[in-house]
Amino acid sequence: MKVKALARPQSTTSRSSLHDLRPTHKNLNPQSHPQARAREYTRAVTAAKLDRMFASPFVGDLKGGHVDAVSSLAICRTNLCPVVTGAVDGTVRIWDLQNRRMVASLDGAHSRNVSGIVFGNGIDGQFYSCGEEGIIKAWSIYPKGQYITADVDDEDKKPRARKRNPKSSQDDDAESPHGPLNVYRLPSARNSSFANAFHSIDHHWSESQFATASSDAAVHLWDPERSTPITSFNNLWGSDDTVTTVRYNPAERDLIAHCSSDRGIGLHDTRTASALQKTIMGMKSNCLEWNPMEPYMFVVGNEDYNAYTFDMRKLSRPTTIFKGHVGAVMSVGWSPTGTEFVTGSYDKTIRIFSTRKEGGTASHGGYGSNGTARDIYHTKRMQRIFCVGYTLDHKYILSGSDDTNIRMWKARSSEKIGQLSAREESSLQYRQALVQKYAHLPEVKRIHKARRVPKFIKKETEQAMVQKEKRRRKETNVIKHSKPGTHKYTDEKEKVVVKTVD
Repeated sequence: MKVKALARPQSTTSRSSLHDLRPTHKNLNPQSHPQARAREYTRAVTAAKLDRMFASPFVGDLKGGHVDAVSSLAICRTNLCPVVTGAVDGTVRIWDLQNRRMVASLDGAHSRNVSGIVFGNGIDGQFYSCGEEGIIKAWSIYPKGQYITADVDDEDKKPRARKRNPKSSQDDDAESPHGPLNVYRLPSARNSSFANAFHSIDHHWSESQFATASSDAAVHLWDPERSTPITSFNNLWGSDDTVTTVRYNPAERDLIAHCSSDRGIGLHDTRTASALQKTIMGMKSNCLEWNPMEPYMFVVGNEDYNAYTFDMRKLSRPTTIFKGHVGAVMSVGWSPTGTEFVTGSYDKTIRIFSTRKEGGTASHGGYGSNGTARDIYHTKRMQRIFCVGYTLDHKYILSGSDDTNIRMWKARSSEKIGQLSAREESSLQYRQALVQKYAHLPEVKRIHKARRVPKFIKKETEQAMVQKEKRRRKETNVIKHSKPGTHKYTDEKEKVVVKTVD
């Protein structure tokens, strides 16, 4: 007679370390656990509470900040550490994110507001800044080809740039180790530097080329080796209004999008040097960013307190309206994963919007999103926010505000900073799955969605809800008491766009 002995692997019965828990064997038969769903719901409520208890989004500020309001911010496309910011007083500063310290301060880089900063697509650390005085300058984060860190304890050894004297005949490199490497100016602005102010700049994602938006109602394309534009888009759809924002598409190399003061959003094809399509919105758009993972989608921040995602193949209506702010949206920034974006507003708050469903399934252009922010960041001292952006690792958010500070936030407010053990990671994933599974139930939903906001924001939100209900009631009464067929309900997305121009 053969006897088969039961055998288990040693890994299923022994601990991995002396401090670990002993493995236990569970009976997975549902009949043995009649209260399993009730226990799981209790754990979901506890997990939602723990998520809010450990929520601490603010990491810290970049030590020193600026002297004046921070107007522009650029994060390197090829390196995690370098960050460059510009201020209203014309100062440009280089930062090391690893230590949150200033590497160099380029005082007097511009004589007026630094309206835009962008990194190149190479590994040489070159970046470009433009100002409202009508000048573009090329700089380098590495002084004389050497790598910069902020680990120097001696204050005297920190590399700092002296103020540039425009009347000096000496070479620019002798005055500052970071540049300027080159200076660009429009030919029509050489006699009057304030005639054609630059309001935005963006670099091509694969080629050595950058584009600018200026107050002469034109979009200019530049080659770093030439001092004048190689192409200019003038008389855009017959409009002479200022172009405020310009952005290259990350996938379509020859596609450019821009925002202008006439409330327009336009697309250009640089191959044929022609304008493709333009949509006119009800109010002016302050910012525009392309989705890095779905390049046919872009988001704009508008003066009507909302953010809109558009499909470039259909500009007649937005795909989703993202609400919540009570002030104009001044800046937007996509996550490198393309699943969410952050907005900075004039109401002194930062909001993070997800373009995916709560359960994690993809929804193209935000069709599965309800248009509300998943998180709101604010502090007592933070003022109006002019620039925001994600770091390349998707873990942190940077913001520059009117109070001269650059702040660093966690992208997930309750996420632990540092390495997670295997048990911590599995426990965290289990709690997140529980919250998502029971998010529709009242108790879990109330805890998971609860956010404390300033009193001013709360009052303005309540007032906006009253105004919205008033408009809806008026529209209902007009339709009810009018002749059948003369009036009908209009979709909110169709009200946003006034007209489209080809």
